Amino acid sequence: MTIKKVGVLGCGLMGSGIAQVSAVAGYDVTVLEQEQKFLDKGFAGIEKSLAKFAEKPEKTGITPEKAKESRARIKGTTSQKDLADCDIIIEAIIENVDVKKRTFAELDAIVKKDAIFASNTSSISITEVAAATRRAERFVGLHFFNPVPLMKLVEVVRTIATDNAAFEIAYEFGKSLGKVPVRTSDKTGFIVNRLLVPYMLDAIRAYEEGVGSIPDIDNAMKLGCGYPMGPFTLLDFVGLDTTYYITHVMFDEFRERRFASPPLLKRLVMAGWYGRKSGKGFYDYADPANPVPCF
Repeated sequence: MTIKKVGVLGCGLMGSGIAQVSAVAGYDVTVLEQEQKFLDKGFAGIEKSLAKFAEKPEKTGITPEKAKESRARIKGTTSQKDLADCDIIIEAIIENVDVKKRTFAELDAIVKKDAIFASNTSSISITEVAAATRRAERFVGLHFFNPVPLMKLVEVVRTIATDNAAFEIAYEFGKSLGKVPVRTSDKTGFIVNRLLVPYMLDAIRAYEEGVGSIPDIDNAMKLGCGYPMGPFTLLDFVGLDTTYYITHVMFDEFRERRFASPPLLKRLVMAGWYGRKSGKGFYDYADPANPVPCF
């Protein structure tokens, strides 16, 4: 099977990024959204991103002409029927297992039988979502990282039902996008979040226990471990609400304290302090260029 046409479910940050890298790699892309306004917003972001890459073609490999050609390969739709002839469908919608299952069950009856289905979920069981379709053997996880056009990694997730050939096609597809794919199995958190989430939660506990201030813990991990950003800066970037949700999924799976949400994280989410996207989290982003700690 040769992948030529890519379907993307959702045109938010992740969906638009996946659509962009797929188009740049030469694939025809159809993006499905619930309403046209969401497509318009996502496409505006894609155009802005491509224009930025085109400013430095010697570094990015994207000339203004290539940016224009890539954008022309992306089409939007609000009708599932327009995905019928896609070779691979990549889902990047809300992290709600029931919504994902319902969406894939509907598409299963529309999209051609040999197409591969993939979910970009960071925490939900791929096996559970695949069970809502009649093509569990052609269902994988393709977990990209934000921002998709810049981050090189994609986790390719195999379930106990995934066919070897389908998995290898998905793996090679990841490579064709210019990503570095890693093979992993359908264990909650996969590789990255299995290791990253406990680290971020321990940083919160360290602050709660008086080990250090938020800036000091951030600087210690940046300068001592060579990380590009400290744990609190990363938490605010990822979204505290997103992290809080993931802790519930992972704790439910493993029942270990290291995956449990610390009290401070819960209270920040209850207060609506989600990080950068809400203007406040562990830092206050009133001046985005110079965030200041909230505690």
